[in-house]
Amino acid sequence: MSDQQIFAWGTSRRFNDYSSFIKNKFGGRVQKISVNVGLSCPNRDGTKGTGGCIYCDNSSFTPAYCNATDSIAVQLQKGREFFSHKYPDMRYIAYFQSYTNTYAPVETLEPLYREAVSNGIAGLIIGTRPDCINSELLDMLASINQIVPVAVELGMESTADRTLELINRHHTWADSVRAAEMCAKHGLQTGAHLILGLPGETESDFLEHARKVSALPLKTLKLHQLQIISGTTLAATCQNNPDFVRPFSLNDYIATVVTFLEHLSPDIVVERFVSVSPAEKVIAPRWNRMKNFEVVALIDKELEQRNTWQGRLFN
Repeated sequence: MSDQQIFAWGTSRRFNDYSSFIKNKFGGRVQKISVNVGLSCPNRDGTKGTGGCIYCDNSSFTPAYCNATDSIAVQLQKGREFFSHKYPDMRYIAYFQSYTNTYAPVETLEPLYREAVSNGIAGLIIGTRPDCINSELLDMLASINQIVPVAVELGMESTADRTLELINRHHTWADSVRAAEMCAKHGLQTGAHLILGLPGETESDFLEHARKVSALPLKTLKLHQLQIISGTTLAATCQNNPDFVRPFSLNDYIATVVTFLEHLSPDIVVERFVSVSPAEKVIAPRWNRMKNFEVVALIDKELEQRNTWQGRLFN
């Protein structure tokens, strides 16, 4: 490998990839097991709004083994059975994924998280909204972080307040900044989630997203393309107004992601580039049902063809 360039994150991969990061962190293979504890969101139950995010259909990314009527122990066991055929020595991380997993009192949440920890997991990931973070919650997570590594994944989605209002998020970019800073101060690995292609956003907005998230104390970032999923508010809106959003073509998305990466801090680990929902639910974009790894391969190819890499234009 002497003729290969080694980048700031220590590999020859042209972006700071999650697979290498997680193997280094845990010393081997790990797999996330999604856990559903039946919580809601403040933009669903009327606290801040109703209907949820206009694009949201949790069933489009919730695994079949993940059922809120089962205990956490049962869900983790079903997850292990689902993945065990791949690697018998696999270790597992409990991923509290569906809806807002800090949207309850601490006395309700702590037993849930600790039940997961007591079932032999290697780590804990809590998916939540930036406006559902507080010091009492983070103190509790910091105490669990002394037992197993805890990561908080913040659904920021956009850095533009006008977009957040349009998609019915009912939180602000200031909420995202505050939450990321609070999580980091409590010693928790902090991640963010962004969607590229939201209504009204252009490439200049995407580059602004890259600059803004790069200024935060984030360790990981998930990206994915906006999808129009049947049965959602977004799908109904687009049926009445086809110009409301313009879904990415595959080539345009690859080019956009590579440009985004060029402006992203090299210190941020990129966990995901694309979301793949059940084909029968996806209205657009369809991209010939390409798999996640196939899209990542195209991103790798585009990075190489441009002779560029994550953070090349980061200031």
